[in-house]
Amino acid sequence: MMSYLNKICTLEEAEKNCDALKNREKRIVFTNGCFDILHPGHARYLSSARALGDYLIVALNSDRSVQAIKGAKRPIFPEKMRAELLAALECVDSVLIFDEDNPLRVIKSLLPHILVKGGDWQEDRIIGADVVKAGGGQVRSIPFVTGYSTTDIIDKIVRRYT
Repeated sequence: MMSYLNKICTLEEAEKNCDALKNREKRIVFTNGCFDILHPGHARYLSSARALGDYLIVALNSDRSVQAIKGAKRPIFPEKMRAELLAALECVDSVLIFDEDNPLRVIKSLLPHILVKGGDWQEDRIIGADVVKAGGGQVRSIPFVTGYSTTDIIDKIVRRYT
């Protein structure tokens, strides 16, 4: 078994990890998303997020959750494959899959020090921002990397092969 697969955990395991990290005064960074068809924009975003603290947790939308958000034809890659790809990235310390349409329950459970979203999200639209700030944490926006989009990749494949 590949060691990076140990980075994939349940919410309960993530809670225990967060408690232990907080006891050691480590800064926990949290982000979430679909991360379907991982591309350089995702890699740059996650690397920038990790640089904000000591430990990066990525909450990954389940297949059901992605379909609710993006439509019946998504995701392209199933949740276990997306989780494995994220876990294989050096900048990602932990990956958990959540089934809700948004990560609020996960954010409330983990209470990270820093909640990160891409620059295409206004802070007042970031789910859990109020929870993190009320707990003394920060909400950070990482500039959106143009030129990379899962939807554009899908469209390019469809045009090229049909």
